[in-house]
Amino acid sequence: QVQFVESGGGLVQPGGSLRLSCAASGMSFRLYAMDWYRQAPGKQREWVATITNGGYTNYVESVKGRFTISRDNAKNTIYLQMNSLKPEDTAVYYCKGKVSGGTYWGQGTQVTVSS
Repeated sequence: QVQFVESGGGLVQPGGSLRLSCAASGMSFRLYAMDWYRQAPGKQREWVATITNGGYTNYVESVKGRFTISRDNAKNTIYLQMNSLKPEDTAVYYCKGKVSGGTYWGQGTQVTVSS
């Protein structure tokens, strides 16, 4: 059974940093692209970043230069390093993977950027 578990969220001041993790199980992790999404209160869930199985990365314009997605295939984990955080980055962050025709989401981790 495919499962994703996010961690690393919390409360941080504007300008601060956080690193999110998403641990995968039940899949051949190294074969699949993985995504980070986020959902702010009252808004639709939005795509944030993707890392392919080959390590190619892509980002939504609003986080380019501030966020970095990476993966460690030995640990079946992806990361989202978030720097220069802004109040508008406040959201629940989710990892997502498409595995063998199915789409799987983690439970999410809350990130709150506030002074």
